[in-house]
Amino acid sequence: MPVEIRPLHSADHAVWLSLWQGYQRFYQTEIAEATSAVTWQRFLDPAEPMHAALAWQDGRAVGLVHWIFHRSCWTVSDYCYLQDLYVIEDLRGGGVGRALIEHVYAAARAAGANRVHWLTQEDNLRGRQLYDRIAQRSGFIQYRQLFD
Repeated sequence: MPVEIRPLHSADHAVWLSLWQGYQRFYQTEIAEATSAVTWQRFLDPAEPMHAALAWQDGRAVGLVHWIFHRSCWTVSDYCYLQDLYVIEDLRGGGVGRALIEHVYAAARAAGANRVHWLTQEDNLRGRQLYDRIAQRSGFIQYRQLFD
């Protein structure tokens, strides 16, 4: 079944929120409602470097992708960080995730970005099967220090 990828619109809040909550359940995390509300507003603000799109199939939202453009000390052009990617469980492996990533690739090229990069959990084996086919592993290990 064909997939249509389109940018978020203000009328998409309920379907985006449902997918966003599904993404959080997948990663066994909970993001505060206030944070999700700010994130939503950032997606709708054309001055923000944050972007989002939904995948639609047969009139139903079936996936989401969020990406952020940011500066780099290694290039003059921006990088594009694909921060969140989610496809409803019963459609995983059917091309929706690939279509969402390719949408971000096209947006990054159009914006003149030097690269698209992202992270995933080591045990996300199904996702990594796709990622290994459409991108190169960087070999870097992520470290983080969280602050309150």
